[in-house]
Amino acid sequence: MNSKTIRVLIGDDHRIVREGLKQMLADAPDIEVCAEATNGPDVLAAVQGLGGPQGLSLALLDIAMPGRDGLDVLQELRKTWPALPVLMLSTYPEKHYAVRCIKLGAAGYLNKSADPDDMVAAVRKVAAGGVYVTPATAEALASAVGGGASARTGPEALSHREHQVFRLLTAGQSVSEIGAQLGLAPNTVSTYRARILEKTGTKNDVELALYAERHAKGSPAT
Repeated sequence: MNSKTIRVLIGDDHRIVREGLKQMLADAPDIEVCAEATNGPDVLAAVQGLGGPQGLSLALLDIAMPGRDGLDVLQELRKTWPALPVLMLSTYPEKHYAVRCIKLGAAGYLNKSADPDDMVAAVRKVAAGGVYVTPATAEALASAVGGGASARTGPEALSHREHQVFRLLTAGQSVSEIGAQLGLAPNTVSTYRARILEKTGTKNDVELALYAERHAKGSPAT
């Protein structure tokens, strides 16, 4: 193996996404996908097996993974392997998750619909120790820093765990399903749900879903 080869681990639970990412990166002669994982615990095990940054240049992680989601895995990797860069992937627009990811220590945030050239550029920059920020991510970061009270009333007002529950609730999962996925008692999930409804100013799961859709599109609240 060339010592300058960028060795990438892909963590995503959808095979079609992993295959698509591999195809995107295959045209770059300096990038090699050396490991894949379909859930949070498997990502951590794979990184451990490769010796962290000794056998790996960066981890490319989906946010929505079973077992432990990408944000949980990101935090664990930052604690255990602080020298290993992590590039986060999502189907959500930058304004929805980019700021949260960067604050938790990600070296970049990329939408899954990104052009192959942008994907390769992001991987190269992050592997070299840089931070990959798209114009949309830069705008989201600037808004979070300078937005004052308004920046604290949207999804950014939620804690990390509240945001996990918020995402799963708006994906249509029940309290018991969320509890099973996050390893929480149902009454604990219900407590988080109550806090989320209060912070978002919504009364039920239907209003919460509409709220999430509105913020994803970036249109003002009504």
